[in-house]
Amino acid sequence: MKLVNTTSKMGMAALMACAMAAPAQAGQKICVYDLLGTSGDLFNMAKDYAVAMQKHGAALELKGYTDERVASEDYRTGQCDAFIATAFRTRQFNAVAGAVDTLGATTIVRDGKINIADSYEVVRKVIQTYSAPQASKLMVEGIHEVGGILPLGAAYPVVNDRKINTVEALAGKRIASFDYDKAQAVMIQRIGAQPVSADITNFSTKFNNGSVDMIAAPTLAYKPLELHKGIGKNGAIARFPILILSYQVILNKTKFPEGFGLHSRQYWLGQFDRALQLIKQADAGIPPGTWMDLTPENSYKYTLMLRESRIDIAEKGLYDKRGLKVIKKIRCNVNPGDPECATKSEEDWK
Repeated sequence: MKLVNTTSKMGMAALMACAMAAPAQAGQKICVYDLLGTSGDLFNMAKDYAVAMQKHGAALELKGYTDERVASEDYRTGQCDAFIATAFRTRQFNAVAGAVDTLGATTIVRDGKINIADSYEVVRKVIQTYSAPQASKLMVEGIHEVGGILPLGAAYPVVNDRKINTVEALAGKRIASFDYDKAQAVMIQRIGAQPVSADITNFSTKFNNGSVDMIAAPTLAYKPLELHKGIGKNGAIARFPILILSYQVILNKTKFPEGFGLHSRQYWLGQFDRALQLIKQADAGIPPGTWMDLTPENSYKYTLMLRESRIDIAEKGLYDKRGLKVIKKIRCNVNPGDPECATKSEEDWK
């Protein structure tokens, strides 16, 4: 019996030694796209996210990227367990959430004037909707789960000539079009303009050197990308949000604890006002003379053009109809007086 007891004790000791020697379970790597890399505002917000998510069983290791294509590819090939990038890149992993960044989907016009506060309120309500437990199924496609949505700011038309201030004036103009977002080229061709192939690493250079007449960009990009060079003396930023851009978090849900995605989405919902403050600061940093306001008539024409383009592009299968139905309900909740709210467009889609 003593021999058995001794052996048992030796076995226990060996097991304990092995357990102590075994490496701790590896954490999750999250690849973060930020225009300014590890010194940018989003990367700093991701640092706080990593700390906050420890209580939900995650040990996030952050890796910064200045090229979101590479971040997306590293996630796709399993080098990242999650990644953060614009919806242009994340849409392939969840089309419903990606519908937030569609043409005019969150743009509110009242009495011919842009209401930017209400436009952001639409985005807030969309994020609230998707951060509720009832929407959890919509946030999952296969192994991919949306872990959060955050506003990046309105994408405004940035032009090299103030005469480009109507829908008609866009005809024949060269407009930067991201290769990986086919909807952009469709919309540009619809208005008789010329799409010029670009991506997030070179679209501003093409504008600044005169290769294109117009780009769409948030005010957060104005200083880092030196857009004043392309705007010059004759250009402007039109105060009309073509869409409101978002950052989205995509998780490989098999790499995270059960229920982590919901906690993650609710965390980023709580960061909405922080992000909005950064956007407002960037808006205020634009020289007042650089802004250009559209007439009420042209604001209406732009809104109609974006709506028709959005519906056409969705019918072509490039936008998610389920996501657009949700956004229209919210848009009409915020602005019930809009004539579109009396129509069935976008509501009859299945």
